[in-house]
Amino acid sequence: MVKQFFLTDSNSLASSIDWQSEMKRIATKHHIIVCWVAIVLNPLWSLSDYFTIPAYWQSFLIIRLSIAFLTLMAVLFRNKIKISTELLIFIPVFGISIQNAYMWSVMDIPMLQKHVFAYMALFIGAGMLVLWKPIWSIIVVGLSFVANIVFFIEFSPLTSQEILSHGGLLIGTVALFSMVLIQTRYSLTKREIIARLSLAESNKILVEQKHIIEEKNKDITASINYAKRIQEAILPSAELKEKLFPNSYVYFQPRDIVSGDFYWYTEKNGKKLIAACDCTGHGVPGAFMSMIGNAFLNQIVNEKGVTKPSEILNQLRELIIDALKQKGTSGENQDGMDISLLAIDEKNETIEFAGANNPLWLITKNSEAEQITEIKADKQPIGIYSGSPKPFTNVELKLNNGDTYYIFTDGYADQMGGPIGKKYKYKPFKEQLLSIHKLSMTDQEVRIRKNILEWKGSYDQTDDILVIGIKV
Repeated sequence: MVKQFFLTDSNSLASSIDWQSEMKRIATKHHIIVCWVAIVLNPLWSLSDYFTIPAYWQSFLIIRLSIAFLTLMAVLFRNKIKISTELLIFIPVFGISIQNAYMWSVMDIPMLQKHVFAYMALFIGAGMLVLWKPIWSIIVVGLSFVANIVFFIEFSPLTSQEILSHGGLLIGTVALFSMVLIQTRYSLTKREIIARLSLAESNKILVEQKHIIEEKNKDITASINYAKRIQEAILPSAELKEKLFPNSYVYFQPRDIVSGDFYWYTEKNGKKLIAACDCTGHGVPGAFMSMIGNAFLNQIVNEKGVTKPSEILNQLRELIIDALKQKGTSGENQDGMDISLLAIDEKNETIEFAGANNPLWLITKNSEAEQITEIKADKQPIGIYSGSPKPFTNVELKLNNGDTYYIFTDGYADQMGGPIGKKYKYKPFKEQLLSIHKLSMTDQEVRIRKNILEWKGSYDQTDDILVIGIKV
C-alpha cells in the first residue's frame, strides 16, 4: 500500500488537497503587502513631481491620493465586501498604470525619460510579488496600452516615434516580461504548494503506516516471545541436565528470539544420550524445524527404545523426509538438520557417537601431548540432499574418567568479527578449548561466552550458537 502511494502522480494525489486555498492565502498575504506599499509610496512620489514637472504636480497628487485611498478602502474592507484576492491587487496595479499613462501624456521628452523608471518599477514589482492567473495580466496590460494611446492622442505633443524611442518601447518590453514573470511565479508557487501539501499528506500516511507497522511488530514480537516460551518448555530442563550430566555445560545463544539450534538429552535403557542439533534456517522457520526434530528424537528413543546413535539418525532421517514430503535428491525442499549425537554407557564404560556433518571433539586426560581428537561425522545431513544417502556410521569409544567431550553447531566458528570482520573458524575454536579444558565446566562456559562476545564486537550475531561440553 505504501509503495503504491509513492508511485501516485503528485497532481492526482493533490486532487484531494485544497491547494487553491493555500494559494489564495499566500497570494492575499503578498497582495496586501503590495497594496500597503502603493498606499504609502505612491503619494510620496508627488515630491518628485513637484521638482520635475511643477505645472502638474497638484493634479498628479490628487490622482495619487485617489488611488491610494481606493487601495486603502479595498484593504480595510476586503472581507466585508468580499473583494477577491485578484481584484484586491488589481486596484492599485491598474490605478497606478492609468496614472502613469496620463502623466506620460503631458510630459515632454526629458520628463518622459525621467519617469520611465516609475513605469518599469510598477511592472517589475508586479512581476515579483503579484500572484494571479494570466487573464489578469492580459487585462492590466491591455487596458494600460489602450489608456496610453487615448491619453497620448488627447494630450501629448510628441509623435509616436518620439514616445517609442524615449521609453515607450522599453516599457512595453518590460510589461510583456512582467506578464511572463507573473505567470512563471504563479506556476512555480502552485507546484511548490502542491508538492508541500502532497509531502504533508505523504508524511501523514507514513505516520499512520508507521503506527500500524509498530503495532504489527508488537503483535509479531509478542507471538515470537510466546513461541520462545514454548520452545524453552520443549527443551530439556536444567534439572534433568544436572541429573544426567552434572559435570557439563550448554552454551545456547539464539541469533533471534527463537532458535533453529536445539539441544536434546534423555536416559533410556541404561544409556545417557545427548545431542547438539542445527536445523535449516534460524528464527521462526528454524524453530519449527527444531520442534519437529525434538519430537522425532523423543519418539525414536523414548517411545521405540532405540539407543544406538547411528540407528537413531537413520530413523530420524526417514521421519524428516516423510514429514517434509521431500522427494528425489534435489530441489528447493532440502530442509533438514545437522546433528552430533552421543550415547554414554557408564556401566559398560563406553561412549558411542554418530554425526550428520557435525563432529565430536575429544580431549583425553592422559594423553602425553594435549590435543583435540576429532571424530568425524558423516558428510550428509538429516534430510534430502544432492548426494546419495548412506547409513550413518556408529563410532564406539572407551569411556575414560577425566576425558572431555565437545559437540556443537557451526554458529560459534562462523561468527563474524575481529579487526577485519571475518569468521572465527574452527582452528581458533580448538585452540581456545585446549587452553581452558582443565577449568571447571562452569568456568569454561564463562570463557567461551566472553570470547565470542569479544570477537563479535559491534557485528551482528551471524547464526544460532550451541556448544555442549561434557567431562566424565
